[in-house]
Amino acid sequence: MTFDWFAGLNPILQALFATLFTWFLTALGAALVFFFKAINQKVLDWMLGFAAGVMIAASYWSLLAPAIEMAAELNLPAWLPAAAGFLLGGGFLWVVDKVLPHLHLGFPKEEAEGISTSWRRSVLLVLAITIHNIPEGLAVGVAFGALAADLPTATLGAAVALALGIGIQNFPEGTAVSVPLRREGLSRLKSFWYGQLSATVEPVAGVFGAAAVMYMRPILPYALAFAAGAMIFVVVEELIPESQLKKNTDLATMGVMSGFAVMMVLDVALG
Repeated sequence: MTFDWFAGLNPILQALFATLFTWFLTALGAALVFFFKAINQKVLDWMLGFAAGVMIAASYWSLLAPAIEMAAELNLPAWLPAAAGFLLGGGFLWVVDKVLPHLHLGFPKEEAEGISTSWRRSVLLVLAITIHNIPEGLAVGVAFGALAADLPTATLGAAVALALGIGIQNFPEGTAVSVPLRREGLSRLKSFWYGQLSATVEPVAGVFGAAAVMYMRPILPYALAFAAGAMIFVVVEELIPESQLKKNTDLATMGVMSGFAVMMVLDVALG
């Protein structure tokens, strides 16, 4: 099988197909709710750690390192776009976190964050996952949009590796959303629906990110670092605390290590 047809597509279309792939793997993971009503807490904690590891590795190997190299190629101080974009990305997610009502997995409804609301607990749980799918989609979109800049550091292999890594960690994320919703009393179909729905924001963010860097090339290194900062915020604010909430710290940590290694191998091998 050849993927020449994919390489010949416009980067915006490439970003769309790549983020549809990451959404599909989320839906595939969410579909496990048709077979299981509950998931072992240790398995769930390992999954959350794995997702965190993938996002940490992707933030450096696929986003920050290229941003630093691109800055030099664009005659900018190498540290400036990476540092500025990284902090802006984290700041953006911090604002979203304070405004949009949501509830992290494993926490009682009383500890919901964002603006106070009477929304159901299930909706708040889905919104929490949706928030951290925004930087994932944005990261993939920016990586593909960077191909239009024709810079040595922006390669199709690296963009594909990022999409694969995000997709792989989206599978357990889909399960981590749908199965708890089933425990909340929702039907299997509704649990699946909300589980996959949490990732529908990724194609939107992906297309936006690709289009933005294609038509505003000077922001490219900043955009890469922005996506990295947003993902690291999610890892530190949500994934790692949730993975260690039930005291399965060793398993969660090994999940992080495994996820980091998988993403690193993908990026180095394909990029």
